[in-house]
Amino acid sequence: MTNYHYKFSATYPDIEALTVSDFLKKLLIPRKWRHFLRTEKNILINDAYRNFNQKIFPGDKYTIILDKIENQQHPLSPSHNLPQIVYEDQNLIIVNKPAGQKTHPNLFENDTAMNDVTHYLNYTPFIIHRLDMLTNGLLLFAKNPAVVPILNRQLNTKIMSRSYYAKVKLASIPNQGIIDKPIAQDPNDQRKRMIDKDGLRAITHYQVVERNITTKTMTLKLDLETGRTHQIRVHLASIKLPIIGDPLYNPNFNGEPLELTAYQMSLIKPFTFEKLKITLPNKKDYPHG
Repeated sequence: MTNYHYKFSATYPDIEALTVSDFLKKLLIPRKWRHFLRTEKNILINDAYRNFNQKIFPGDKYTIILDKIENQQHPLSPSHNLPQIVYEDQNLIIVNKPAGQKTHPNLFENDTAMNDVTHYLNYTPFIIHRLDMLTNGLLLFAKNPAVVPILNRQLNTKIMSRSYYAKVKLASIPNQGIIDKPIAQDPNDQRKRMIDKDGLRAITHYQVVERNITTKTMTLKLDLETGRTHQIRVHLASIKLPIIGDPLYNPNFNGEPLELTAYQMSLIKPFTFEKLKITLPNKKDYPHG
């Protein structure tokens, strides 16, 4: 198996001085990699190795060299379609996935968002999170294996956040609230999830951003504390506000598209302290009106 070499450099920002050890932990670098950085002296501060118990100060330039990164990614076939790129840098690519497209392939499929990004990059990216096939909006991929565990840790610790818009029928509900209901697989339909006291904990925050008297609909902003499959769809259906166009959870589904959009994402750029906040740029993709 081939080991890959990666080098990251940046300037330590104007924050509290930390020991090199704590600094690497704050960057969410895995313990195994921190061990290699110490034993191989591949953490440089102002171009010189600095012991783990010494401090790094604002304005210091740091360089992290990782030369034992394994790439176990299974290559995918390119789709021959280009994704709609919303943001890209040396480590990340965020695309606007259209409704009706899968995030990643099963078996020999080659028309998913991941296949599109493979076509654009000429190699297969790394999946960090997923969007339901019927949901449109922002979808993040990693461009190299060095940033994958850091992004996964951000996702698991809620440093990374994702916000959604959904359109539902007009109803008399508070302008904001929390839905805290556990979710489990529906034993009667493998496609679906359901509220179940023995399920996994799931928490959704909602805020009413628009009440449209003419169309008798509301637009809700939704933020997730957890990332269960179909979480927003199941939670809104559980309070009698199924998303318009939801074929699984809305009994009044009439063939219209699912009005659920992943419109905003925020995270910390890997190996830096720089915050990144991306918003879906084209308002036509939002479920308003």
